[in-house]
Amino acid sequence: MKDTRKRSENRQLHREGYLQEDRVELESNVGAFSISSMSEKEANDGNRYANRLLEEILDRDNMNKAYKRVKSNKGKHGIDGMKVDELLPFLKANGDRIKQAIMEGRYNPKPVRRVEIPKPDGGVRLLGIPTVLDRVIQQAVAQVLAPIYEREFSELSYGFRPKRNAHQAVMKCKEYIEAGYKWVVDIDLAKYFDTVNHDKLMSILSRTIKDSRVLSLIRKYLQSGVMLNGVVIETEEGTPQGGNLSPLLSNIMLNELDKELTKRGLRFCRYADDANIYVRSRKAAERVMANITRFIERELKLKVNKEKSAVGRPWNLKFLGFTFYHVKGEVRIRVHPKPVKKFKEKLKEITGRSRAKSVNEIILKLKQSITGWVNYFKIADMVGLLKELDEWLRRRIRMCYWKRWKKIKTKHDNLVKLGMGEYKAWEYANTRKGYWRISNSPILARALTNEKLKKQGFPTMTEIYLRVR
Repeated sequence: MKDTRKRSENRQLHREGYLQEDRVELESNVGAFSISSMSEKEANDGNRYANRLLEEILDRDNMNKAYKRVKSNKGKHGIDGMKVDELLPFLKANGDRIKQAIMEGRYNPKPVRRVEIPKPDGGVRLLGIPTVLDRVIQQAVAQVLAPIYEREFSELSYGFRPKRNAHQAVMKCKEYIEAGYKWVVDIDLAKYFDTVNHDKLMSILSRTIKDSRVLSLIRKYLQSGVMLNGVVIETEEGTPQGGNLSPLLSNIMLNELDKELTKRGLRFCRYADDANIYVRSRKAAERVMANITRFIERELKLKVNKEKSAVGRPWNLKFLGFTFYHVKGEVRIRVHPKPVKKFKEKLKEITGRSRAKSVNEIILKLKQSITGWVNYFKIADMVGLLKELDEWLRRRIRMCYWKRWKKIKTKHDNLVKLGMGEYKAWEYANTRKGYWRISNSPILARALTNEKLKKQGFPTMTEIYLRVR
């Protein structure tokens, strides 16, 4: 273990595309393997993983399944510039050498490529993109380890696990509220993926994983470093958010928190690093907040974000984009205002009046964004909200048309084609009102009716919601 804590100082990147010196075996393109498809028999047969776990990981079938999963996920290239489509011939030609290197402990992962993703509430989320080869190896590791750890994970953990999702987590929270637990301890971990303590995580892993070669490989990935502006920076802590192994390692670390909450008899719900604890009174909530914060920071070596963590009522807090409300004594689910605001910003971007895209491209983008958003929030009550959003979106679309027509004559001619009289068409074509203001005018509402927009293919959020609910 001590040797694995040091990255090889003489590791060099090839100038010709930064190709790895050692490569993994992969000879065929077979069906993608899902973590959830591992049989229950395999998950429960823990003894056979004791000393030959690395052989399980490097098994040809497992590696082929990992390759197929990485290919289906697509994604951007790492620091070597290799794209997913270039991976298969690369692996076929060089697989034996890298497999041997992994077996002998000589394989060193490449640093991840650092990407900064803006957060809705300010700041940035640091994303680390491994090379496609390292993504395959990480996926192969995750496929073998996930069924082992599934036996240890809490029933109240819903993130990045087979047959579990955010909807189930929100419904569990609703169940707690209905049972009278109407105070919430909302714990936010500060930059969780960037602050995981490597020694603590490796200590937890070693309780279950007895193959030291696998532990060594995982530590190498934790300490592979990041490349920023051409400079490789050592990583002393954190699991790069963006790697195939990171979600599993996250759950393994935070399972220690789940165990502590269970031991204390607390009602909680966790999705990745989002954790809500439900209690009956404010006093109990404040006590739990203090005690659990102390446990997280002292025992897990993580940091709680004091500014974003809070004690409050469920209807005043946000969990996974949802919140709750009461109507006639019944607990109901609704969409929190923050994701609504973010969604509107996305639609504004798609329907931006200066975007040089065809109408068909805009329609396709709108359908994709609306369907995805509605599918995620479909368990919430939002018929009224979607009607408001539909009205607002139709106004945005009318504004797009008005902007595209540009010249006075073009505006006049199009209004006439849409059934407006000559006088009104000239009157509005010559208006000096702004685009957003004119988009709400009666003339455009009559010219570009809801029915006409629907016939052209523009989606209606309310109809999509009623269809998928």
